[in-house]
Amino acid sequence: MTHQPEPTLPGVLAIDAGNSKTDVALIGADGTVHGTARGGGFAPQKIGGAAAVAGLAPLVEQAAAAAGHPAWSGVLTSHVSACLANADLPVEEEALRAALESHPWGTSNTVVNDTFGLLRAGTDGPRGVAVVCGAGINCVGLLPDGRTARFPALGELTGDWGGGGGLAVTSMWHAVRHEDGRGGPTGLSRAIAEHFGLPSAGAVAEAVHLGHLPTSRLHEIVRVLFAVAEQGDEVALGLIDRQADEIVRLAVVALRRLELLDTRTPLVLGGGVLASRQPLLIDNLTARLAEAAPLAEPRVVVAPPVLGAALLGLDHLGAGPAAQARLREAYEAQRPVTV
Repeated sequence: MTHQPEPTLPGVLAIDAGNSKTDVALIGADGTVHGTARGGGFAPQKIGGAAAVAGLAPLVEQAAAAAGHPAWSGVLTSHVSACLANADLPVEEEALRAALESHPWGTSNTVVNDTFGLLRAGTDGPRGVAVVCGAGINCVGLLPDGRTARFPALGELTGDWGGGGGLAVTSMWHAVRHEDGRGGPTGLSRAIAEHFGLPSAGAVAEAVHLGHLPTSRLHEIVRVLFAVAEQGDEVALGLIDRQADEIVRLAVVALRRLELLDTRTPLVLGGGVLASRQPLLIDNLTARLAEAAPLAEPRVVVAPPVLGAALLGLDHLGAGPAAQARLREAYEAQRPVTV
């Protein structure tokens, strides 16, 4: 039997890889944060799982260097806890876990969809429902006995709408149709054009199509959308209303599947769109929840999502409350906000 070297740092390598950014943190078994790193988005659906996981290596090296381990041999840490976007199906989670095993980062590895990390960041244990509304949208629920509620989250193919990407594209749809006469009036047209310094929303679309404007910048339209909605624009308000409805629909279905509608249950909300805590969205969805799921207890997680991955890693190691409290203290100013 081949002897496996002892880990350099007993503890957790926590990875939260989202559509737009990736956070890596080396966490001691006592909950101490030793080193962190941040990079770009994680897209195994575009480049393949093995290549996407390999792309995490520079961030792992940066986190290790920040922890005082600029170079290592053997195994870096005890356990790798990875919460990954685009790991939407169990078969994808398993494939990415296998890809992680090819790297000498931990003696054991677990991979779950990043929405499970959000859920853990906003709760004290494996019970509750989480909705992430960031670049995309997803929802999961979990019970202590291991039962889960989840959605394929493959976009329009599986009935999904919203998140920053959906809001931005639909805002453009309305803006351009207003300009060319196919749609009704909306202030989105002028506001989007002014935001990008171009003469029209149609010119913005052409700039994206021709590669003059990076597609990644379209998420900036979400801020424009809320600003226009605050001025009373009916189209903008309608999109925010639709997003609130979608978030609540996901939550209610998950609560119903887990038979939690009649029980006080944490409802964790996160992702860039929700973490911005825009009153027009938050007030809308809380009013809807009051009718559809009055016992749900909504709370917004504003801490970096890697906190959830780290907590799941400490759970795996059997770390006690003191270690979890120490880890949470590192994010004290960013604890969940009750809404």
